[in-house]
Amino acid sequence: MNSAMIERMVELSDRVGFLFITTADRNGMPHMASARRAEQMAGDRLAVTEWFCPGTIANLRENPRLSIVVWDSGSDTGYQLIGEAEKIEDVAMLDGFEAGRLETPPVPQIERKLIVRGREVFEFRQRPHSDTPVD
Repeated sequence: MNSAMIERMVELSDRVGFLFITTADRNGMPHMASARRAEQMAGDRLAVTEWFCPGTIANLRENPRLSIVVWDSGSDTGYQLIGEAEKIEDVAMLDGFEAGRLETPPVPQIERKLIVRGREVFEFRQRPHSDTPVD
């Protein structure tokens, strides 16, 4: 895998305004979340920042493997990265959080940054495509 593919993913996510992250717990139960921001890091890494729901973070603490998809439905172009979370950083916390006030459903209280190491990148399209890694 080369960093040019991650650069293309980040550029596409900037254009479409979101990306999807799929995780699974230790038993394989999948969970999907969306995020708005990605940035390229050195080598085969990228950072994804969002107010992730607790399920995403709990899954990554048990099982760091994940999939990230960015897709532009208008042009039917996209990428899927298979990798693993190397680090979860707390970036911000809600100001004025009231511990006694219960939200239904609960709202994430901490913005986090996932540092992700990519292993493989595939094309992601609605039309027929191959699951062969893209160089």
